[in-house]
Amino acid sequence: MQELSDEKTKDSVGSNTPFTMTDDHSKVAQTMIPVSTCSEECLPGYRRASKPELQKCCFDCVPCSEGEISNETDSVLCHKCPEDQWPKEINQCVPKPIEFLSYKDDIMVHGVSVISVLFFLKSSMILGIFILFRDTPVVRANNQTLSFILLVSIMLSFLCVFLFLGHPTHVTCMLRQTSFGITFSVAISSILAKTIMVYMAFKTTKPGISQRKFIGVKITNCLVFLCSFLQVVLSISWLYTSPPFPESNTHLYPDRIILQCNEGSMLAFSILLGYMGLLTAVSFIVSFLARNLPDSFNEAKNITFSMLVVCSVWVAFIPAYMSVAGKNTVLVEIFAIMSSTVGILGCIFFPKCYIILVRPELNSKKSISRRKH
Repeated sequence: MQELSDEKTKDSVGSNTPFTMTDDHSKVAQTMIPVSTCSEECLPGYRRASKPELQKCCFDCVPCSEGEISNETDSVLCHKCPEDQWPKEINQCVPKPIEFLSYKDDIMVHGVSVISVLFFLKSSMILGIFILFRDTPVVRANNQTLSFILLVSIMLSFLCVFLFLGHPTHVTCMLRQTSFGITFSVAISSILAKTIMVYMAFKTTKPGISQRKFIGVKITNCLVFLCSFLQVVLSISWLYTSPPFPESNTHLYPDRIILQCNEGSMLAFSILLGYMGLLTAVSFIVSFLARNLPDSFNEAKNITFSMLVVCSVWVAFIPAYMSVAGKNTVLVEIFAIMSSTVGILGCIFFPKCYIILVRPELNSKKSISRRKH
């Protein structure tokens, strides 16, 4: 009888044991957060967005906006990268690449440099030809000194292109616009003086006014000096009041930094270009009026074509300059500088070089007297 009671006691103990284990599991389950889609972790690159109609533990994982990142799990907010960095990925900021007209990486810089050097050498060769044949009629026509000044200013204009290339510095930013403005103003002033010389030469062919030739030379030389000096004054005033300076533009493009020259004062830059445009327009008008005057080796027609080229280039430059950004603005200005300078060189000096080198029989006093008769 006692053995049977012991077995019942063991059975009752065994039957109570499972009930005790189930109760422990329920207590553990009450301390755990239930797993659901509302409580999943937000990965880096996303942020939490709460759901007002549900519990605080429920939220959505929203990707960060463009230009922002989150590099933590369950981030509440996304943050922007520093100005010199950009989000290459949704969870990482990387440094922005720096962009400018570099001699190392930009093939356009190599092309522009080669073209500038070639035309500089051509200008030097023409200057050498004019010095070698300085006593011939075709060189002496319309004041050979003005031709030398014009050729030197053209050579310097080609060299000014290199101030627009490479890493912008304080020196290059201050010199690029002003140096070209002064040299190009000297060139246009020389062209204007040469055109006036055509008119003066026609007037001195009349009897009894031989002294006007000397007066005309003095007037033209003073004209070149005054027109160039005024541009020098404008440039110095610009550099003194609000000089250009290099800057890093981080807002133009989101993924790169543009190294450029800030012009300082756009009003001064506009006045500089406007003065050159005024000289060009006056030269074009005067040369157009003097194109048919009966003078030997009258270059007024060639000057008219050259000024037409210059006016066309710079009129097209204004909308092109305003419609591009970054280093393309510098390329547009370089194209305008080189195109206008090549137009002057080709229209005025190539025909004279053709007469000197290919048709020397036309470069003589007999040919001049035959033309007059």
